[in-house]
Amino acid sequence: IVTVNCARLLKADHHATNGVVHVIDKVIATTTNTIQHIIETEDSLETLRTAVAASDLSSLLESEGQYTLLAPTNEAFEKIPRETLNRILGDPEALRDLLNHHILKSAMCAEAIIAGLTMETLEGTTLDVGCSGEELTLNGRPIIANKDVLATNGVVHFVNELLIPDSAKTVFELAQESEVSKSTDLFRQAGLSSHLT
Repeated sequence: IVTVNCARLLKADHHATNGVVHVIDKVIATTTNTIQHIIETEDSLETLRTAVAASDLSSLLESEGQYTLLAPTNEAFEKIPRETLNRILGDPEALRDLLNHHILKSAMCAEAIIAGLTMETLEGTTLDVGCSGEELTLNGRPIIANKDVLATNGVVHFVNELLIPDSAKTVFELAQESEVSKSTDLFRQAGLSSHLT
């Protein structure tokens, strides 16, 4: 699937006497803002703006290149426990891993995404980006709030849930999500959970 500034290419290579015509499915708007500028001007990305500034990722997101930012909205940050959020925001390494987990190494418009596509993030992890009907999905879940916001250096899809990589979690958080959750409960009952956090 070929896209032009996120417009889908419907018919290609119509030869004319004075050139070639390609038919696309929408009007292409002028794009003048970088991904960083979108973050700075969008009210629903206020928390993300703070996180990007604290992690020194601003220069990357305003540099030349082709990235896909899965931009967590304020709502996405509000869904995780305040204690977890404060811990990540206060840990530069965990914060950078968290944000890099939301940036794909290439620009991916919604129209070009097919089910079962695995994309590599800047953190080095992978995300299963796909579609379910008209909805975009991440790891099988439709959590895209707004898609195809174009930038000069890529594309932004707003997401309404935070994608927290393992590298940004404590041992306690990882254990709670795994097959050793009962052991975690025993540590907590014994008053030893602080060692896992």
